[in-house]
Amino acid sequence: MTKPYYTITQDTVFEQTIKKSRFIAHLYRITSEEDAQAKIAAVRAANPKANHNCFAYMLGDDDHIQRMSDDGEPSGTAGSPILEVLKANDVHDVLAIVTRYFGGIKLGAGGLIRAYNGTPAAAIEACGKVERVLQMRLAIALDYRNVDALNYYLQQNQLVILNTDYGVQVTQTIAVSAAELAAVQTAITNLLSGQVTFTEQGEQFAEVPVSQD
Repeated sequence: MTKPYYTITQDTVFEQTIKKSRFIAHLYRITSEEDAQAKIAAVRAANPKANHNCFAYMLGDDDHIQRMSDDGEPSGTAGSPILEVLKANDVHDVLAIVTRYFGGIKLGAGGLIRAYNGTPAAAIEACGKVERVLQMRLAIALDYRNVDALNYYLQQNQLVILNTDYGVQVTQTIAVSAAELAAVQTAITNLLSGQVTFTEQGEQFAEVPVSQD
């Protein structure tokens, strides 16, 4: 992803029993199809006696990669419901695998759809979501006498200082959203009457917790 997006807070496992069948949701952040396939293989290897390991994932800008598998369950009763959960929860670069240990009671198509939809949905609710926001690392070089004024501005605007270096001048490195970069530079330049130098040091993603209210 190259733009802000939502994802899960961390890799998560969630289990529930439905009519004696165990349904285990495994949620993973993924970075590539190879990463997804490796995690699917690992879950299968860790659950050799499971009847099914159904999965779905969305990956890349605009979710241009979408994959799903019913893994032996009736067509449309597993992979598609899992994928719909990812879409409904607006989580991206995420792999959801639902492992099933059959308990002897058939659930029917409707029951399977509810189970394969409800289990990963409960897992996402349990682990929570974050928004990954693209930020720029911006180094600000200024005279010592202007540090207090800059720090007050940063505090008032909730801009995080990543690093401070002391030399002939003070250099404060901050993180600022790409969308606000130009406005922040202009504001600081005006605040310090132009006695400041900026150096852009590249991009990074910051993670902001998402309220589940």
